[in-house]
This record gives sequence, C-alpha cells and structure tokens, in this order.
Amino acid sequence: MITMSDDKFETAVFGAGCFWCIEAVFSELKGVESVTAGYSGGHVKNPAYREVCTGRTGHAEVAKITFDHSIITFKELLEVFWKTHDPTTLNRQGADVGTQYRSVIFYTNDHQKEQAVEYKKRLDTSGAFSSPIVTEISPLENFYEAEQDHQDYYANNPEQAYCRAVIRPKLDKFRTAFSEMLK
Repeated sequence: MITMSDDKFETAVFGAGCFWCIEAVFSELKGVESVTAGYSGGHVKNPAYREVCTGRTGHAEVAKITFDHSIITFKELLEVFWKTHDPTTLNRQGADVGTQYRSVIFYTNDHQKEQAVEYKKRLDTSGAFSSPIVTEISPLENFYEAEQDHQDYYANNPEQAYCRAVIRPKLDKFRTAFSEMLK
C-alpha cells in the first residue's frame, strides 16, 4: 500500500469514469494541491493509454489527489466523489463503457478505508440512489501517471468536443453544488 509521510498532505485516489472529468472537478477544490491523471488497479506495469482503453490491463482511469487535510478532509473529498458521478452503474459512466471507467476508491490507509466503507454503507441504506452502489473499495497498490497530454486535459482543451459536451456540464453542476468549497 502507498502512503504519504508528510503530516500536512494526504493522497486520495478515485476512479469515476474518464480521468479528465475527475481531474477537472477535484482541481477546483480548496485544499487540493495537485491532481494527477493516471491508472491504478491493473496487472500490467507502466500501461499506456491505448492499452488501458482496451480494458484488458485491469486498470481504472483514476485521479491521484494530493490534499491538505487541514483545509479539506478525506470525508469531504468522498462527498464530492459520490455526488459527481453515478456510483450505481457497473463499469460505465455515461457513454464511457468498460472496466477502465469503473467507480473505485483506492484507499491509502486504514482510516480512508473505514471512511469509504462507512460512507458507502450509509448511502446504500439511506436510499440516496435508486440502485445499489457498485463502487469498488480497494487498497492502492500501484499508480501509474498517465501520459503528459492527459494531464490538465480540460484546462488545456476546453473547446474540445468531449470537454464541451461532457466535462463542462459536469463542472457547472459541481460548481453550483459545491460553491463554498471552490478555490
């Protein structure tokens, strides 16, 4: 399992569909120092985007979020995670289909695991979603940084068709729902 030793910073790793969307959302939160697009949870070392897209490497597209836990907590990140994607669709977010788009939390310590499991259980029993949550909760065993052209994708390509059609509407909803948490 990967952990951070700096007392001020912690790492969270989430998969919630396309990593471009995850990165765009979490980059705007106060207390988030960096967001890196990458791949986790697979069996191939150092995978490339074209390999992950096949679904045969076992990796999920993820965002590694480095955050200052004195400004934003892991629980607050979980709230954003649960509310900015559909955790009830197996291996799919919108038109993005395949295991690489699965809903997943890769925890970096036991506290994160406990919080993620408890939050998921609470959401499931509350009826917040009309279907059961299928989000995987697993230890972070590996993280491979995605190629440079996938980093800061929305910021660098806001007029690209996917960004206009998928990311921008998601960001608009997110900004409205979490306005008090924005940088």
